[in-house]
Amino acid sequence: MSEPIEGHLVHGAIWTIKELYTYPNEYLYWTVHIVIYPFLTGLVAGAFVLSSLYHVFGKNELRPVSKFALVFSLALLIMAPTPLLFHLTKPWRALNTMLTPHFYSAISAFIFVYLTYMSIVVAEVWFVFRPFIVQQAREKTGYLGLLYKVLTLGSYDVSERALALDHKISKILAAVGIPAAALLHGYVGFIFGSVKTVPLWKTPLMPFIFLMSAVISGLAICIATYIAVMTFKKTYICLTTVRSMGKTLTLFLIIAFLLESLDIVFHAYTAEEFWAILSEIIFHRFSVNILVLQWGLGMIVPLVLLLIPNAGLIRSFVASCLVVFGVFMMRWDVVIGGQSMSRSLAGFMKFKMPILPTSIDAFREGLIVVIFLLVMPFVLLYVFNKVLPVFRDIFTEEECEIHTKEISRKEAHT
Repeated sequence: MSEPIEGHLVHGAIWTIKELYTYPNEYLYWTVHIVIYPFLTGLVAGAFVLSSLYHVFGKNELRPVSKFALVFSLALLIMAPTPLLFHLTKPWRALNTMLTPHFYSAISAFIFVYLTYMSIVVAEVWFVFRPFIVQQAREKTGYLGLLYKVLTLGSYDVSERALALDHKISKILAAVGIPAAALLHGYVGFIFGSVKTVPLWKTPLMPFIFLMSAVISGLAICIATYIAVMTFKKTYICLTTVRSMGKTLTLFLIIAFLLESLDIVFHAYTAEEFWAILSEIIFHRFSVNILVLQWGLGMIVPLVLLLIPNAGLIRSFVASCLVVFGVFMMRWDVVIGGQSMSRSLAGFMKFKMPILPTSIDAFREGLIVVIFLLVMPFVLLYVFNKVLPVFRDIFTEEECEIHTKEISRKEAHT
């Protein structure tokens, strides 16, 4: 087993440990940032889907979390491309994708998909919160009042007709945003699935696996964050809202589990020439990660917790946290595990994430930056909540009881 080479001679040498038969120029080039990037984009897609369930499909029991999920989606979306910039050795060259676009490149297409989706989310946030922005622009003074005046974009009409138009436009944007969110994250799976030289990624199911795991991770992070924030604020939490989110999470969780299981069965059944080393990765070297952490704790345990009737806040919170952890492990296993097998189909490589920033490369790919990237979306959500009433549109206890009885009546009728 060779030790990591300290220095800057080869990108990837300082965090790659080689074993058995690997080529001299073979390293783990896609590191933890390529794990965090699809993880964050997945949270974006799932949070936006949760918001759209109210705005598009009229699930009134999700009204307390619709605005929160929409703004949280924006916070996550802002941070989504940041891991790629940290990963690039020359991040300023990222602008070349805009200045010299290549329309046949899936990676180059990211910037156009990202900007389109960002425009949709920002526009929907503005239309949803426009009445509040206008009210604050008229009441507030000083720098805060100036900020709200700028956010009105010169539109102060809050008549009944104008508000009806705002609602209609926001509904259209939410409907258009659903396929845009699917495209934003589905193309990530497309990039992985189109890499023929990595056996674990080589499957047409990869875009759908990434998309379903994105939805469950976004739903789960919204459930956990909503319960945590409302508990911290000592605000009434409508259990009907939490259970409705849990039922939606359960549905997509079952689909995600079936797709990931089908992918492994497909590889095992076809048993191509790389199956020997791929099975070594899945069932031995990454067995704890995949079978225990990703599937066991990340899917099966939360699925059991959510399927047991009358799920409470604690059970829903624990199940949601486990789902988020399981999806992160799925990203880790796909990205790191997929590169762990040598092109020789005999050797292996291990990723050793730098902990101490002993060099600029160790800092960029190290633990400090990882923590920063995972915490920043919550910091942005906190900042947005200071300007917009993200958690204000909640049910009272009486409203919650009304919706609970209405749902029970519909279920009994069904």
